[in-house]
Amino acid sequence: MRITPRRAVAATAVVALGLTLTACSSGDDDGATAVDVSDKTTGAMEDFGVGTTFKATEPLEFGLMYRDHPNYPFKDDWSIIKRLAEDHNVSFDIQSVPLADWQQKRSLLISSGDAADLIPSTYAADVETLTSGGAVLPISDYLDYLPNFQDKIEKWGLQEDLDRLRQADGKFYVLPGLLEQPKPSYSIAIREDWWEDAGLEDPKTWDEFADQLEVIKKEHPELDYPYTERWSINGPMEATLQAAAGNFGTEAGWGYGDGVTWNGSEYEYTGASEGYKELVTYFADLVDRGLLDPEGLTQEDDPAKAKLSTGKVAALGSNDQEVVVYRTGFEEAGDKDAKLKHIVVPAGPAGNIMDATTGGRFESGIALSSKAAERDDFVAMLQFVDWLYYSDEGLEFAKWGVEGETYTKDADGTRTLADDVDWSGLNPGAPKLLNTDFGYYNGVWTLAHGSTTDLVKSTLKPEVQDFLDEMNQKDVAEKGPGIAMDEMQREEASLTQTNLQDKVMTATAQFILGERPLDEWDAYVAELEGAGMSTYVDTVNQAAGVTK
Repeated sequence: MRITPRRAVAATAVVALGLTLTACSSGDDDGATAVDVSDKTTGAMEDFGVGTTFKATEPLEFGLMYRDHPNYPFKDDWSIIKRLAEDHNVSFDIQSVPLADWQQKRSLLISSGDAADLIPSTYAADVETLTSGGAVLPISDYLDYLPNFQDKIEKWGLQEDLDRLRQADGKFYVLPGLLEQPKPSYSIAIREDWWEDAGLEDPKTWDEFADQLEVIKKEHPELDYPYTERWSINGPMEATLQAAAGNFGTEAGWGYGDGVTWNGSEYEYTGASEGYKELVTYFADLVDRGLLDPEGLTQEDDPAKAKLSTGKVAALGSNDQEVVVYRTGFEEAGDKDAKLKHIVVPAGPAGNIMDATTGGRFESGIALSSKAAERDDFVAMLQFVDWLYYSDEGLEFAKWGVEGETYTKDADGTRTLADDVDWSGLNPGAPKLLNTDFGYYNGVWTLAHGSTTDLVKSTLKPEVQDFLDEMNQKDVAEKGPGIAMDEMQREEASLTQTNLQDKVMTATAQFILGERPLDEWDAYVAELEGAGMSTYVDTVNQAAGVTK
């Protein structure tokens, strides 16, 4: 049986919009009254709609909170800055925040009322505790001014996902980056040459992967362990547990989220579920059989990568970008014969399934400060946001730059970087980088690269495109209804869930490492119960409108 999100409800029909006098709440459950913006049309286009190139009717400057990444620090002479000013009449008053301080400082600036008008690189969960103070704009009140956004929500069947963002007041406060298809990235990199020498093919199931590790261990007795792990900052092997979780009917690792999983009729606590137990039991068995390096649950990333590049292990958690880094590690170590394969995530006892987080189609998005709605050019700001982040033209511009400057396009639509421009090894040896030297392909302008499938694939190597295609043949776990807690529920639930999650992550590591026997699972669940698990789950189900 195919597990998919519930059938999306029909989206509001999208039409090319003129400058109407008001923006209604576009489906808000609380029936909020219209918001008058009749005096806020400075610089706005009269005929802006799907397929329209946005250009303000006069030069405008918008405040922008900029997440400054150390790998491509902001430059005011970037091509993207110049082009937006010259071709679209938009410039920015940059409120720069270093990446290392982004989470904390963004919250402080929003709560103090000092945030810039536009706040990209933001998820709905990042601001849900800040909305009650009125500092964040309920953007759902203004959807009629976002024709491209509405068009993609309708065409890509995302209305139900969008409705899950609504809070208890019926509104949502972040416009998410949108993906036409899921964009899974994480899996495991294996020594393809060793697999081939042993007559093995890519594992189709997690059990088959374990059996293959046994073979590799026998073929290479010099290995202490055939498989090690990384990304264990807030919990054990967070990336791989998330990638594997859907195949065990649960959520885990980076996808643990709010700690509840939809079981088809109600939410249950993830860390106490049978699926989570099966997932933990599987990896505990790998450790017990000497197939998974116990240090992988706690080690830093660099030692993990070094074990792979020096031939001490045959498999390591990876993603479609890190596998390139691993190959460079082999070259630097002088191993020219090593071959790596980023395998499709194997299926498991629950089926061939991506968890709801991995299979999701929302990326980080953009919030607006409430004071933005007071600006005379507010409608023009909304049009600009809609064009840059949601129109096909704006998405291509933000990712690839300007045709003839940073790339060329063939008659069939194939894009090729200019000879002097590189991105992620697509044009090795080129002296300039698309993001560092031009400002394009930057999560601030592309909402973490939410886009059409064509644009997503356009900068991926063929092997990564194949990985993406195969991963998207998987089913996607059902997400369940939105959890719209009021302020009091959220405050109480947050404290309980933080305590519960700490216990789950500690126990997960202990079970996998064998420091705590799995026959103590019931005792562990009782500990979660004592920490308020049932009360928390009841609150979640109540907020989700689940009746028992």
